[in-house]
Amino acid sequence: MTSFSDLKITRQYQNALEELGFEKPTPIQIKAIPAIRSGQHVIGIAQTGTGKTAAYLLPIFHKIGYAKGTAARCIIIVPSKELVVQLVEQVTELTPYTDIRYVGIYGGVGRKAQAKAIHEGADIIISTPRRLLELYEKEHIQLNKVETMVLDEADRMMDMGFRGQINAILEVVPTKKQNLLFSATFSARVEELSWNFMDFPVKIEITPEATPVETVEQVRYDVPNFLSKIRLLQHLLADEESFHRIIVFVKTKKTANAVFNALSFIASEQKRLIHSNKGQNTRINAFKDFKEGKIRIMISTDVMARGIDIKDISHVINFDVPTVYEDYVHRIGRTGRAFRTGAAITFVTKADKYHVKKIEEKIRMFIPNRLIPESVEITETPFHENQEMERAIDQQKIKDDPNFKGAFHEKKSYKSKIKQKKTKRPPKYTGKTNSGYISKTKKVKRSSKKGRHKK
Repeated sequence: MTSFSDLKITRQYQNALEELGFEKPTPIQIKAIPAIRSGQHVIGIAQTGTGKTAAYLLPIFHKIGYAKGTAARCIIIVPSKELVVQLVEQVTELTPYTDIRYVGIYGGVGRKAQAKAIHEGADIIISTPRRLLELYEKEHIQLNKVETMVLDEADRMMDMGFRGQINAILEVVPTKKQNLLFSATFSARVEELSWNFMDFPVKIEITPEATPVETVEQVRYDVPNFLSKIRLLQHLLADEESFHRIIVFVKTKKTANAVFNALSFIASEQKRLIHSNKGQNTRINAFKDFKEGKIRIMISTDVMARGIDIKDISHVINFDVPTVYEDYVHRIGRTGRAFRTGAAITFVTKADKYHVKKIEEKIRMFIPNRLIPESVEITETPFHENQEMERAIDQQKIKDDPNFKGAFHEKKSYKSKIKQKKTKRPPKYTGKTNSGYISKTKKVKRSSKKGRHKK
């Protein structure tokens, strides 16, 4: 099969695909579309950027056919608000010649308007798990006509703690329906989840789990500390011609703010910041501006690591090494999409080398080391930062060898020592003797008059 017509995709969708510049189906689409159209439950595993979304959308469109009634016939559940926005855009691009109705819903905005749009008629609902349950429980949206349910980026939903919400959704939708699960990785938790709602699914695995995109060049820099990482990042981003669209991934919101402020030499209209503390409108607008090419640099926590489809990202920079090793694959998969080339750069401190080794084992590849340019200023590591890294290294060694006792093994505090001494003291004493105290078990004869002893 070399074309969408071979997959029996109807003309209105072929026209939309041609306008978007897609000439040939990808491997995941070639295998998944026929299986989904035949009504089978499908688990699709493919490396990021290979067309997983269209692999399930196109057969769902054919199944729905045209707008009918008011109740939703398909729900698609994704882990984040950004993915809801992106998926709505993809549905819009693929359905200009049909009357299929769709609604994207997520938290952070009013429920009433979203519920109204669904009550007026929606064939497809695209939602985050929690908001879908809220609308069902409080706004009484109808889910008893659902014929197809899709869990996209299911492993990410497990990581984000949505297992309970997904199980609750499974309780309120019809048992008899087609179930689809798509992801770049297939962890044990996701496999266990699939057992709860999929009977005899077809598993389509295009590449081995956790395989990075072949078109992404991966390199690493060994950097001693935070400030040196900032200096190196500033040096790289100064090359605007090569680094024309970049995502900088960091571990925490605090680091994200620090990196954003450190790039003061770059105009504010060229950079944006996304993390969970940012307001909903701020996050959505930043994502849209970056996707449309209005801004050059996006600094983000792992909220943008999965499923985000933005063309022509030249570089992904891992300012912090992820400790969830599957996230490395998702991060670098933001570049090199749709078989384009891209580059992934990772900054590695001495405390990160353990994680890099584990990542290399996971992806079955060696990440080559590149020397820091001489023009980059390397600063001395502050005492407290060095202590933190040494503690992290100790914890890594203890994880591999529980009997290991490092320089920073747990010591008893002064208060705990005092508490221990108090618990070990002898029982309470009452009477006095010339030598000190006597046990309360000994009796001392006393006169009825205070202070007089009998002889």
